[in-house]
Amino acid sequence: MSAVTPPSMPNELAQLNERSREIFRQIVETYLATGEPVGSRNIARLLPTSLSPASVRNVMQDLELLGLVQAPHVSAGRLPTEQGLRFFVDAMLEFGDLAATDRAQIDAQIRAGGSSRGLEDVLTEASTLLSGLSRGAGVVVTTKRDPRLKHIEFVRLEPTQALVVLVSEEGSVENRVIVVPAGLPTSALVEASNYLNARVRGKTLAELAAETHITLEAGRVELDSLTARVVATGLADWSGSTIGLPRQLIVRGQANLLEDLKAVEDLERIRLLFADIEAKNDLIDLLGRAEAGDGVRIFIGSENKLFSLSGSSMIAAPFRDDRQKIVGVLGVIGPTRLNYARVVPMVDYTAKVVGRLLNK
Repeated sequence: MSAVTPPSMPNELAQLNERSREIFRQIVETYLATGEPVGSRNIARLLPTSLSPASVRNVMQDLELLGLVQAPHVSAGRLPTEQGLRFFVDAMLEFGDLAATDRAQIDAQIRAGGSSRGLEDVLTEASTLLSGLSRGAGVVVTTKRDPRLKHIEFVRLEPTQALVVLVSEEGSVENRVIVVPAGLPTSALVEASNYLNARVRGKTLAELAAETHITLEAGRVELDSLTARVVATGLADWSGSTIGLPRQLIVRGQANLLEDLKAVEDLERIRLLFADIEAKNDLIDLLGRAEAGDGVRIFIGSENKLFSLSGSSMIAAPFRDDRQKIVGVLGVIGPTRLNYARVVPMVDYTAKVVGRLLNK
């Protein structure tokens, strides 16, 4: 699995003794499993060595002073704070391999249909799959790709308008209306189509436009001036339209976030999260931060403004195209008590499967 790089931590946390670490581990693992605070008596029963509830309480108080745990009510047990969860994930949690059943399901569902599906279909399937496996919301963000092309054609619409049709190797079809010179014969459109189709296969639009521009500028092309203008105009319009494209966001399984609410205030936090997801920009920005490195990124609670009110977490990993360029990020949003040990390798593996499928 790709590394999850932890940030530096304060010395007092790094120097916790073994007894304090074990008690803290039991508090966190109980919270991740149940969502409930745990008291000193229950912790004492869970410890591998004999320790009185009074001794456990003393350690819990020390952990509270360090900001790792908190008591939701005076008489309640302890819950990990967001800082405590961060410490646990970065310094104590061991990430193993993904379970064989999860791996098989990811392989089967994402690869179903092979490489013949379009990018959006693959990413929608990945988002839906992550949602189902994690019981959180699956999210994917990607910039619209410049696909490798199979066919290009110019079709007359009006005396001064033509339709440029692009067909990619993966089967997607896009078209754009361009302005053509008045009086342009239909034969010029056919000649422009034939010229580009002899050179287009396997190239991206940007590659085709750059190559054709150099050839036209050097005067090494046997096209009349009107046809050359059609070729240049069509490619310029299309390649220009791929610059600064908005990033596409896919979210699936938001309803899963409503399944395990403990109180009315939980419902309000999730409502706020839904509102932020609908706004999209903050979520796209957050996912974009996961492109900064090769590994999985974990965002917990108020570490990011998107989750400052909803108390949620996100686990995200980038995926790459056939040129090893990062073209998007996928991940899972859920409560801060996500099963990090399971979801982190799940997200990491899904990103790798999506990348391999795109490389085909």
